[in-house]
Amino acid sequence: MNDLMNDAATVHILRKLISFDTTSAHSNLALLAWVQDYLRSHGVESQLIHNDDNTKANLYATLGPADKAGVMLSGHTDTVPVTGQNWTRPPHELSDEDGRFYGRGTADMKGFIAVALAAVPAMQAARLQTPIHLALSYDEEIGCVGVRRMIHMLAQQPVKPALCIIGEPTGLQVVNKHKGKLAARVTVQGKACHSGMAPQGVNAVNYAARLIGWLEQQAQLRQQQGPFEEGYDIPFSTVHTGTVQGGQALNIVPQHCSFLFEMRNIAAEDPHDLLAQLRTEAGNLEREMRRVDDSCRIDIDITTEYPGLSTAEDGEAITFVRQLTNQADAPLGNINFGTEGGLFSQALQVPTVVCGPGSMDQGHKPDEYIELSQLQQCQTFMQRLIERLSLQ
Repeated sequence: MNDLMNDAATVHILRKLISFDTTSAHSNLALLAWVQDYLRSHGVESQLIHNDDNTKANLYATLGPADKAGVMLSGHTDTVPVTGQNWTRPPHELSDEDGRFYGRGTADMKGFIAVALAAVPAMQAARLQTPIHLALSYDEEIGCVGVRRMIHMLAQQPVKPALCIIGEPTGLQVVNKHKGKLAARVTVQGKACHSGMAPQGVNAVNYAARLIGWLEQQAQLRQQQGPFEEGYDIPFSTVHTGTVQGGQALNIVPQHCSFLFEMRNIAAEDPHDLLAQLRTEAGNLEREMRRVDDSCRIDIDITTEYPGLSTAEDGEAITFVRQLTNQADAPLGNINFGTEGGLFSQALQVPTVVCGPGSMDQGHKPDEYIELSQLQQCQTFMQRLIERLSLQ
């Protein structure tokens, strides 16, 4: 392997990336400032695409000729919280034990970003004939929010990437499909009264519970009857209620209740169909509520949605990335979690695959870790990419 790419460089960068607490509730600008300085030290300029209040940003950089379509390496800089988790190691300090590196974001997905950044000197030395683009986003964990601004920027460019590799943790298996997601908040406005006179009120918690029960029936229906899509560990669309808030005291009929639910859909289902059915069900309940009080209502608002990913198995993108893994005949994978890949694929029409080091079995958990062997395999992957793009 090129001596510009080595374990020490990757681990040094990973240690630095982990030291930045980029939980989605926080800014990622300090991390990006460090990345920009690092890139600049190797002769690479980058641009930031900020959010409205300039507290977060995406980063985009091109190595090699800017007038050609290249390979985009994509990763998100934000992480999920550690609050309430039982960590036995400091989450924002890299711990090295028995060939594993512990810290929040090591697997999801600062490990991949560290390998890509460690490869920058090798990319520069190679004099690439086809460019490599680095695309780092914000707020992926709360619904692929930030990357949409970067996609808008790229859509205005005369030359777009020819291929996107999302470095989410797949154990470096090439993944060409994942489910889409729609999440929504349901808010029920009832009528409060003393619990001793409950029939004179409208119990918002009870009506919310009826809608939650309806959603659970839809979840069971899909599990039992489909539609199904083979290849996934869970080969059907899932429907899940995650949080519920309502009521003030036991002796008050609750006036307000809200809950969040999501659908993670296979390609055969449009989540907006489920949403339309839920709105019909809510409309029926709302009419029932208004027999007691005209001010009662049920509102349903989408909070997050992103499309699934489905890249043709026989396409050049799949063949190319399989060769980089040196497992051209290995089966393609499907994943149950979402990525920014569907947005790149649909909005930019860029062939997209998911392939990165580590496992989501460790992601989002206390004592998250990535194995050194996975980082090393990803370094080899990156070196093959550089060699391929230097020959073309």
